[in-house]
Amino acid sequence: MPAGKKGNRKEQILQCLAEMLESHSGQRITTAKLAEKVGVSEAALYRHFPSKARMYEGLIEFIEGTLLSRINIILEKDKSTEGRISNMMKLILGFSEMNRGITAILTGDALMGEHDRLRERIAALFEKIETQFKQVLRERKLREGKTFPIDEAAFANMLLAYTEGKMNQFVRSGFTRSPMEGFDTQWKGWQLFW
Repeated sequence: MPAGKKGNRKEQILQCLAEMLESHSGQRITTAKLAEKVGVSEAALYRHFPSKARMYEGLIEFIEGTLLSRINIILEKDKSTEGRISNMMKLILGFSEMNRGITAILTGDALMGEHDRLRERIAALFEKIETQFKQVLRERKLREGKTFPIDEAAFANMLLAYTEGKMNQFVRSGFTRSPMEGFDTQWKGWQLFW
């Protein structure tokens, strides 16, 4: 198989896994079912990924790369603290809405019964996002000469908890309740912090 084809097959496997996570919400995905959906044998799956955990890690790497690189773009383009935080949250929630199966990974729903290191990777990703929130909030004093009525670390944690909560509602609703639902109205309620 040519090198280009092999890369395409890996992407196809990950795409099918993400689709199955969406359509089989809350159910464990077996390699036999995944192989059937991809149209290959289980042995062929294992030629591309040494384990099912590695398949999940491939999706987690996609999530990390996508979210963290786009957060960096927001930080480069937007100079106001409020705009940065709002856009970061919209990015994460919009990404969640567009990638339902991947949201099941982010919430841990799809990782039940899977290897602990997968949940640890997701926890580490959320720690990175919380650190980004914290950094943006702390820079406000330097950039805008203003502070917040609460500690920046507590505020960053509250922003992360809101974001994670919206994603959990999305998964719990069977992907019918948009994570973006009510964001603009709820954001206005946070105006007292700005």
